[in-house]
Amino acid sequence: MTDLKSKIRRLYTGNSKRARRFRYGLITFDALTIVYFITTVALPETTTLTVLNTLLGIIIVIDFAARLWISHSPRRELTRIYTLADIAVVFSLLLAPFITGNLAFLRVLRGLRLIHAYHLLRDLRRESLFFRRHEDAILAAVNLFVFIFVTTSIVFVLAFGEAAGLTGYVDALYFTVATLTTTGFGDITMSTPGGKLLSVFIMVVGVALFVQLARAIFQPSKIKHKCPECGLNRHEPDAIHCKHCGEPLKIETEGETQG
Repeated sequence: MTDLKSKIRRLYTGNSKRARRFRYGLITFDALTIVYFITTVALPETTTLTVLNTLLGIIIVIDFAARLWISHSPRRELTRIYTLADIAVVFSLLLAPFITGNLAFLRVLRGLRLIHAYHLLRDLRRESLFFRRHEDAILAAVNLFVFIFVTTSIVFVLAFGEAAGLTGYVDALYFTVATLTTTGFGDITMSTPGGKLLSVFIMVVGVALFVQLARAIFQPSKIKHKCPECGLNRHEPDAIHCKHCGEPLKIETEGETQG
């Protein structure tokens, strides 16, 4: 059992070609499931979708159990937000076959799989130099993307419902984007107090996320690399010395000659 645990840990954390391929496979799976849950939120629950959702739930459970098993701190792993989101997603997937009523709340829970994008970003930070160079802009874009589609799922369930189908989901997406950009066309509005409060929340958070994205795109890019002397962890990509304490840095590059 110890040998098996070591093999699994090497797959998740090792530097071999096999381990890197395995992790890129997990990254691909994470990305595809996020897209899948976005595109199927407005589709009616059929037998095929139920079987596929159950299969995805089992795979997510296996991945989750493996990460938890090899973790040096299982308790800390259990408290991460994307771990809690995955637990909710698995609950929604595996419980659906036993519920015959309205599945709206389960669809909202499945939308939380978007939060797993932050786990995906953590993996990319380790695997991709390109990501580390552009991390601020990518993270800001992911924040906005996650907010838009989680909010769209909530708006779809609350204001349109399963019967509205794909057209209703597009309307929910349209309302969300129009609200968070404060465009306010007024052709789709919330009439209840709860709906109006949701609209206010979308406006406030949406504007903040747009500003964050714009700042990340236009400000000078920096790369995360902790200075061994003073601990400063943000530096220019071509830095050879820490600007705070002067300590020599060894930032990973793609082969450019540093000045």
